[in-house]
Amino acid sequence: METAPFDLLVIGSGAAGMTVALGLLAQRPGARVGVLSKSDLSEGSTKYAQGGIAAVLDATDSIEAHIRDTLIAGGGLCYEPAVRAVVEGAPAAIRWLIANGVVFDSEHGDLHLTREGGHSHRRIVHSADATGLAVQTSLEARLRESGAVLFEDHNVVDLIRERLPQGRQGRCVGAYVFDRGDGRVHRFPARTVLLASGGASKVYLYSSNPDGSTGDGIAMAWRAGCRVGNLEFAQFHPTCLYHPRAKSFLVTEAVRGEGGRLLRPDGTRFMDEYDSRGELAPRDIVARAIDDVMKRLGCDCVYLDISHRPAEFITQHFPTVYAEALKYGFDMTREPLPVVPAAHYTCGGVITDLAGRTDVDNLYAVGEVACTGLHGANRMASNSLLECLVIGAAAARDIAGKLDEIPTLPALAPWDETWVTDSDEEVVVSHNWDELRRFMWDYVGIVRSTKRLERARHRVKLLHSEIEDYYGSFRVTSDLLELRNLVTVADLIIRSALARRESRGLHYTIDFPTLDTVAPPQNTILVPKTFAARRVA
Repeated sequence: METAPFDLLVIGSGAAGMTVALGLLAQRPGARVGVLSKSDLSEGSTKYAQGGIAAVLDATDSIEAHIRDTLIAGGGLCYEPAVRAVVEGAPAAIRWLIANGVVFDSEHGDLHLTREGGHSHRRIVHSADATGLAVQTSLEARLRESGAVLFEDHNVVDLIRERLPQGRQGRCVGAYVFDRGDGRVHRFPARTVLLASGGASKVYLYSSNPDGSTGDGIAMAWRAGCRVGNLEFAQFHPTCLYHPRAKSFLVTEAVRGEGGRLLRPDGTRFMDEYDSRGELAPRDIVARAIDDVMKRLGCDCVYLDISHRPAEFITQHFPTVYAEALKYGFDMTREPLPVVPAAHYTCGGVITDLAGRTDVDNLYAVGEVACTGLHGANRMASNSLLECLVIGAAAARDIAGKLDEIPTLPALAPWDETWVTDSDEEVVVSHNWDELRRFMWDYVGIVRSTKRLERARHRVKLLHSEIEDYYGSFRVTSDLLELRNLVTVADLIIRSALARRESRGLHYTIDFPTLDTVAPPQNTILVPKTFAARRVA
C-alpha cells in the first residue's frame, strides 16, 4: 500500500520532530505533514528529560558566558557557529514553548533558573524535575489538533532515494514503513523527510533511555549515503538509580546543581579529588570518577546525598525523583540514593548544517540523531532540548521556503517480500540483541582500550553477518529492524573510537590517556560507500 504523498514526513515524535512539524504547519497551513512514531507518540526520550533547557535569561548571565561554557565542555571540538546560533536562539525558543502551553517554574514573578554541571550561571529553565514531560505533553496536544497525520506503532525500514540514470541515486523521496498493526511494509512518499528519531544509547546494556533509542535514524541515514560524525562520544549520565527493578531511572543532574554530594559507600566525598569543580564538573568527568571509585573499591554503586537540604525543598524541586525513589524504598529527604552511570546521550550523529540539512537532498535531521557541532566531544547539560527547538525552527523555515520548488515525486517501487517467510526462531534475535549490548558495555563503555575495541569490532562483524542473513530470509519485525540498526550503529561507534588515538571529552582510552596536543583537534567523520554527491556546508 502507498499513502498519499506528504510535503513533510517526520520520523520521530519528540521535541525535535514536533517542533519542525508545528513550525512548518504554522508557516504553510495547507501543508500535508505525516508524523511517525515507533510506539505511542509520547514514548520517546523527550518526556524523560528531567533537568531543563539552558537559556540566558538573567541579567547577571550573558550569551558569551553560555557559549564559553559550551565550548569548554565540548573539549575543543564544538563548531562555534553552531554554538552561537543555538545559544542566541534560546530566549525565543523558551517564549515559543510558553506560547504553546508549557508551564515553567517561576519565583517572584520570574522564571526560576537552576544550575547544572558545566554551567557558570543559573540558566536552566525547568518545570520542577519533569521538564521534558511538560514539553512533550504541551507540544503533543498542539500536534494532535494541528491537522498533521499521525502514525503510531510504525517502524521505518529504510529511506527511499530517487533512482537516476546510470544507477545513481538522487534526492530522498520517502520511506518504507513497517506497520506493526498489519505486519506489512508500506510506501510513504514525501517531498521532504525529517529524521528526528533520537539517539542510540540502547546499544549499551545499561541506559537511561527508553527502549526505542536504537539508533534507527543514524543507521538509515548511513545506508542512504549520509556521513556521520563523532560517534565515539557517547555520554554516560553519572547518576541513575541503582536498583534491580528501577531499570536505570535517571536522577537529574539538578540534584547535584542544588548541592547534592557524591559519596563512597563509607560516606566520604570523592569528587574534589578528581576535579576542582567537584559535583558540578561536566558529566564525562563525573561519570569516569564514579567508574574509577567503583572499580577501585569493587562496589556496585556510589551514593548521591542531598538529605542535608530541607525536606520541603527536596520534595518541591524534585518531586519526580523523590516519588520514584520512594517506590524502591529510598527516602532522599533522609538518606542518600544509590547511583551508577548509564548510557544517556549520543553526541555524534548524522552530519547536518544549521538548518538540519543532510548530505542527501530533501533529507533533514534534527535533535539527538544529528551532529551539528554544538556538543563537540561532550554535551553540556540542558543544551540538548534547546538544540531540538532552535535547529528545529530553522529546519521548518528552510522546508517552508523550498516546498514550491521541489519537483513532482516519482513512482515508488513497492516493497518486495515475496521471497521471505515468517520466522519461528525469534530467540535468535533476542540472543543477538543481548550479546550486542553486553559486549558494547564491556568493551566500548566509559573506559576503553584498543584491545577491547578490536575485540568488539570482531564480535560486531560476526553479528552483522548473521543479522543480514536473517533479515534477508525472514519477514521483518520491530525487534529485527531495531537490532539491524543497533548493529550498524555499534560498528560505526567502534570504528570512530578506534580512529581517535587520544582521550578527549567522552572518549577515554587507557592506551592514549591524554589529549593529542601536536595536531589540531579533529572531528571523526565516517563516509559511506554510497556517499551522496551534495555535501552540507
